[in-house]
Amino acid sequence: MNSVRPEVRLGLGANLGQFSLLVVVNAFVGAMIGLERSILPAIAEHDFHLAAHAAVLSFIVAFGISKAFTNYLAGRLSDAIGRKRVLLVGWAVAIPVPFLLMWAPSWSWVLFSNVLLGISQGLTWSTTVIMKIDLAGPARRGFAMGLNEFAGYGAVAISALATGYIAATYGLRPEPFYLGVAYVALGLGLSLVVRDTHGHARKEAAEHHGAAEVVSQRELFIRTSFTDPDLSSISQAGLVNNLNDGLAWGLFPLFYASAKLSLEQIAWLAAIYPAVWGLGQLFTGALSDRIGRKWLIAAGMWIQAAGIAVIAASGSFVPFILGAVLLGVGTAMVYPTLLAAIGDVAHASWRASIVGVYRLWRDLGYAVGALLAGVVADLVGVGAAIWLVAALTAGSGLVVAVRMSETLKRTQLRDHS
Repeated sequence: MNSVRPEVRLGLGANLGQFSLLVVVNAFVGAMIGLERSILPAIAEHDFHLAAHAAVLSFIVAFGISKAFTNYLAGRLSDAIGRKRVLLVGWAVAIPVPFLLMWAPSWSWVLFSNVLLGISQGLTWSTTVIMKIDLAGPARRGFAMGLNEFAGYGAVAISALATGYIAATYGLRPEPFYLGVAYVALGLGLSLVVRDTHGHARKEAAEHHGAAEVVSQRELFIRTSFTDPDLSSISQAGLVNNLNDGLAWGLFPLFYASAKLSLEQIAWLAAIYPAVWGLGQLFTGALSDRIGRKWLIAAGMWIQAAGIAVIAASGSFVPFILGAVLLGVGTAMVYPTLLAAIGDVAHASWRASIVGVYRLWRDLGYAVGALLAGVVADLVGVGAAIWLVAALTAGSGLVVAVRMSETLKRTQLRDHS
């Protein structure tokens, strides 16, 4: 007997159950990154005796490159074969990661685990973003992205804090990574009951966007990366934003340690930044639905630059907290708003591919940030590397202010046409 498929309806209220389930799934996706945030640089120095900053940060390069290119593939695959299949494959790739981190006999094993983690994150996080955009429809897209990123980065913070305390109590390995086994089991189990949302994208395309022009993948890539002033501005801001995150992930713990902070204090700082980032997105995503995207993004980049500058100029715990809070506030203003702006601009029929290109550039920021910060830190010092990233972040906000238009108007005009 054929089962009756539920009617496809757009909006958060109509899809509350599935949307909530995807929020929880993305929390476990974010928690996997949190495993490394406070302790992996210490493991690099303590267990593997890596001295050069560029070598210590190589795990972020491996993660960033693999995640960036998988993001691009995830967008294309989501349009081609459906969202749920991509999500499940992403969780399957994550299964070996905590075990590799627990028992790695050499740094090359850690790098390989981060390649797998990047592939997994590219498939799982990209797909949960795409699925939530599909379910929410055009009306509350910023709020939907705020909830998604709140769940992911709130979990990053909790996981970073938990692993830091476990490491301080029991040692750097293997105990902190036991959490990762639970994250993978729960995330994969919940993803099995998620329903695919490709039909919601097709419905939105038919009801709100009209017929789509035929656009090749090459043309979508060029538009998003270079020629479309809105999409390319969004992409460069995403890259610089994650360049900052790579700096916070890899270099800040070393900078804090050089200021004689304890492992518990470093864990708190590693948690405060994504906690403020995650919590703030509950408000900034919805705010962008009301006041627009452009100036929230530009101002967010400038506040990030201020936070990085405060950290660079400081040498003690309390000023570091202030810098981490400012960095979190600025990132919260930017992160869901960039995704919502893409949803404003991109036609629903090829939106997943556009999201994939954007996330390719955004997560290359991890690799660019780790390489740049590591090389500059080795040449002229950690403080100089942090000041350089602060300047680049301020410049990225200026690009948005000058080049990007207000994309929210496109959604409003389309919905009233």
